[in-house]
Amino acid sequence: MKWLDEQSLSYTFVDYRDHPIEGIQLKSWAQQLGGWPKLVNRASPTWRQLPEDKKTPATDEDWLQLIAEFPTLVRRPVTVDSQMVTVGFKPDLYAQRFA
Repeated sequence: MKWLDEQSLSYTFVDYRDHPIEGIQLKSWAQQLGGWPKLVNRASPTWRQLPEDKKTPATDEDWLQLIAEFPTLVRRPVTVDSQMVTVGFKPDLYAQRFA
């Protein structure tokens, strides 16, 4: 958000832990990103602390249930505009995207 503010770019911040994202939207983001592993941060402390049986979701519904139970698994930030969905923050990539 700081980078966006510094560039005088307008945005709407949504804390999805307080305002959960609907499953259909999460599924769409996962598809646009190239799959659930791109949307879910499997290097996070939350993922590492999951029981082993939860680390192998097989269906979209399994992934959605996992995210509903552990919303911090979603990589942050998720940036959505009319053109694309991205996760994570890299100043150089943001500069290209919002030039």
